[in-house]
Amino acid sequence: MQNPQLEKPALLIIDMLKDVFKESHNYPITPHAKKIVEPINRLIGGFRAKGWPIVFSNDAYHEDDFIFKGRMNPHAIAGTTGAEVIDELDFQEQDYWLPKPRFSAFFQTGLENWLHEREITLCAVAGIATHFCVITTVMDAVCHDFKVVMLEDCCAAFTEDIHRQTLNSYRRNPLYPLLRVSTSDELYDEFGLTIAE
Repeated sequence: MQNPQLEKPALLIIDMLKDVFKESHNYPITPHAKKIVEPINRLIGGFRAKGWPIVFSNDAYHEDDFIFKGRMNPHAIAGTTGAEVIDELDFQEQDYWLPKPRFSAFFQTGLENWLHEREITLCAVAGIATHFCVITTVMDAVCHDFKVVMLEDCCAAFTEDIHRQTLNSYRRNPLYPLLRVSTSDELYDEFGLTIAE
């Protein structure tokens, strides 16, 4: 277990974007994603009270992107409303909004430099999808020398089984405690978080 007094964390919120929450798209992940809005907002409040960085990183693709040559349908097109952070999340002007061209928040975004400049040592990662953009962000964070906490109650996948299986793959791993799975309540207690009045 890390010594919380020696850490400076940042909260990375991945792909909580309007295209995913649009009911007409009928994505299987949408109902699961809705359940994590409240715990993410609570965590945002705790980080904001400490003055710790909050990063919202959303897909920002192009219609002719390589990744759409497979089964994935075009979505979250850069510059469209669908690529914006959902209104239900407590996204404020001082937060860092980071469009990303691929799955990881670190891929061609300069995020690692932005975090290192602020002396961040640990990334708490929330958002969707657990088995896709969340885990690629988590692994890239470790590759850029950040400790990482995957927040199990603040992430969602296409099904509960996929979410649980992905997390279970990393509960016991050779990188522990550099990479670990935790709940937002455990992180709250560990870092003594409170919500600003």
